[in-house]
Amino acid sequence: MYGQAFLPIPALQRYVKSYQLWHFIFSDPGKLPFKPYAARPEQALVFCVRGFEIIEYTTSQTFIERPRSYIMGQFIERVNRHIGSPDFIIIVVNFHPGVLFRFTGIPNHELTNTFIDAEAAFSKEIRRVNERLNRTGDYPEMIGIIENFLLEIVGSLKNDSHPIDTVSSLIIEHPENFSLIELANECFLSSRQFERRFKERMGISPKLYARIARANKAFRMKYHYPNEDWLDIALACGYHDYQHMVKDFLDFAGATPASYVLEDIKKAPERIFGIKDTSL
Repeated sequence: MYGQAFLPIPALQRYVKSYQLWHFIFSDPGKLPFKPYAARPEQALVFCVRGFEIIEYTTSQTFIERPRSYIMGQFIERVNRHIGSPDFIIIVVNFHPGVLFRFTGIPNHELTNTFIDAEAAFSKEIRRVNERLNRTGDYPEMIGIIENFLLEIVGSLKNDSHPIDTVSSLIIEHPENFSLIELANECFLSSRQFERRFKERMGISPKLYARIARANKAFRMKYHYPNEDWLDIALACGYHDYQHMVKDFLDFAGATPASYVLEDIKKAPERIFGIKDTSL
């Protein structure tokens, strides 16, 4: 088992938050775990270097095998991410808000709650990236291969940055302070213009984005401070009370806060090996 976060090189720090690399090896192929995955404020490029991943939409009970590299838009519901092979390596490129739109030119509301094959969005070069990743067993080399590919994309960006990207980062860090009018004013847009441009870059409305960010912040707090009381966490995240937080967890995690944390403890593959989730 190997799990580590890598920081991007300076030339990519404006675009990439971090890379998460996981390598799981399971002795029993008949008992492969899955990761309960509540909606998070995120957009990512993902490489399945070895093995494959199956996503389960828990609401519709639909199972879909993901391609070996894919672009993941903003999800608004809980999914289960199933490991499909006993030897499994996955690398997640976590983008800063707005970067996926800048890299692809695809309005992100078209990617909401779904994913697309990365080979359909980028040049054929990504096929060579996948092949090179599959040929090496050296983790830093894998990150270097991906970074070289990203540097090529940066050299021919399709879209400029926008104040909405900065505002979205602020929402992630402080969702409890969300005010649509104030944020729109910061971007020199009307509320209607702000919402339209926000959906284009983030995939969903700013209000829904803030709700997801707040529920995720509550989970992150409990994850890092497991002895913290849920009510204290709810109030710290700007909820009116505990039940207010429960509603968001039911919408985005498919379970109450306590039940979702228990699922994560019992079922997430990194937990089996006693490793922290470096993306939280």
